[in-house]
Amino acid sequence: MLILDEYKLRINALDAPVEELRAALDIDGISEELATLEKKTEAEDFWGDLENSQVVLKRISRIKEKLAKFNKFESDLSDLRTLFELAEEADDEDTAAEVGELLEALEKELADARIETLLSGDYDANNAIMSFQAGAGGTEAQDWAEMLYRMYTHWAERHGYTYKILDYLDGDEAGLKSASILIEGENAYGYLKSEMGVHRLVRISPFDSSGRRHTSFAALEVMPEITDDVEVEVRTEDLKVDTYRASGAGGQHVNKTESAIRITHIPTGIVVACQNERSQHQNREVAMRMLKSKLIEIKERENLEKIEDIKGEQKLIEWGSQIRSYVFMPYTLAKDHRTGFENGNIGAVMDGDIDGFINAYLTQMASQGKTDK
Repeated sequence: MLILDEYKLRINALDAPVEELRAALDIDGISEELATLEKKTEAEDFWGDLENSQVVLKRISRIKEKLAKFNKFESDLSDLRTLFELAEEADDEDTAAEVGELLEALEKELADARIETLLSGDYDANNAIMSFQAGAGGTEAQDWAEMLYRMYTHWAERHGYTYKILDYLDGDEAGLKSASILIEGENAYGYLKSEMGVHRLVRISPFDSSGRRHTSFAALEVMPEITDDVEVEVRTEDLKVDTYRASGAGGQHVNKTESAIRITHIPTGIVVACQNERSQHQNREVAMRMLKSKLIEIKERENLEKIEDIKGEQKLIEWGSQIRSYVFMPYTLAKDHRTGFENGNIGAVMDGDIDGFINAYLTQMASQGKTDK
């Protein structure tokens, strides 16, 4: 069968990316590191320093996960070759079709793994905090902000990530004015950091009885969730803390007490809020984590040496400098203005199919040597 000749070429072509992946993941190096770390856990005083022991155990877990993933690629490639030989000997169409399915799946998994190796920033492996802000334009912009919120929560579900609402302010008639969510899962920030910026929508407005075309904007901010082992000094006297009654899509505890917390960092003007935990104390803890995450993100992005170097109110999003446009009318297209990547299936994009945009951005940043920014 001619198709088997094509499959043979494609299977043989997988050897190079597997070896490139071995080098990128430094399989030999992390195997040695794993042996060293596991030896540390056997020391009598290992559990004496709980904070350090947790760091070591987390590192061991991540190394084992990387090794398991790579070993699976080698195993899957070996199984694919065995199946191919069976298909070739039997000249069987059903077995050949199975080879094609496995080959396509392995090619995609290897491509995804290559993109994952580009996540080399200090906080790329962390959870991500995403904040949505409707632009000027009232209901139209607020509806667009909610559409983006839906797009990213669907993306999270597609990738097996979980998300949790931290703060949510309903729109006046529809949509949302602002919202913050925590997306939990390995490399969530590494992937989603590419999405920070202004997103532009062009469509026939469902809120305009004249059926005119409208342009709307919404801003998205993405920060790594900072874990407790990262030291960030924030002085109490630099904080203004307000409590208020929660509102919006929070759940059963919303609107019952003034448990929601808003914290303003006076030196920078940064404001964070959390309303969805059960108590004021828990909301304050989450809000403080959000503030520290935002300070760290600004410090990294601005290449500052210290948090204290952040001066004045931070205008993180500049209106008019959109990173991506989503056009529903007169044609359908989502286009990223930084990479040029585009997708004409706007329905799929709004349902969370944005990996192409993310991968194009990460590849571009890697080629420019900026993956650690």
